[in-house]
Amino acid sequence: MSENATTAQPRTVATVDRGKLDIKALVLLAILLAAGFILNMFVGKAISGATGGMISPEFIISAFCLTILVVRPNIGQALAIGLISAAVIQITTTSPFIDFAAEGVAAVVMALIVKAGMKTPAKKIIPLVGTFVTTVLSGCIFMVIKMAMIGVVGELAAAMLPVVIATAVFNAILCQALYVPIKKALKVED
Repeated sequence: MSENATTAQPRTVATVDRGKLDIKALVLLAILLAAGFILNMFVGKAISGATGGMISPEFIISAFCLTILVVRPNIGQALAIGLISAAVIQITTTSPFIDFAAEGVAAVVMALIVKAGMKTPAKKIIPLVGTFVTTVLSGCIFMVIKMAMIGVVGELAAAMLPVVIATAVFNAILCQALYVPIKKALKVED
């Protein structure tokens, strides 16, 4: 072998550093929030229109769940992701400020689920399960606060709970389907 010959080194690209809410993680969050925002504008607004503005499903939850799955933030960073997501939701919401409580708590719970679940043999379904639980939790927090504000408890719960569950199923399937391709595109390992 001559001195000029070199051996090819495998190229690795670090696009997302796990546990860091750096610029790369924020760009990922921004892209995913934009996709969730578009879903809200079309699907969410259609449901909101059909229910007279009483019910608006929130697809931005799937965006922050995917971000948390990929980035694996600590609890404080997960809270920041939830609050950033809630700030974006304010553009389209029919009930201002409630989402700050709902998404903040939900994002922290998602981070806890991911942290615990990705160390188990069930890690392949954590995107599905975590996103479902997170969406239901967020929807229930939103529903309880909304009911306390307007006082129409029975009717509102009966109207909102099916939408919360349907949104949770949609978000869970979406995150399960997108997690592996996003993880591969960003070259991150479990």
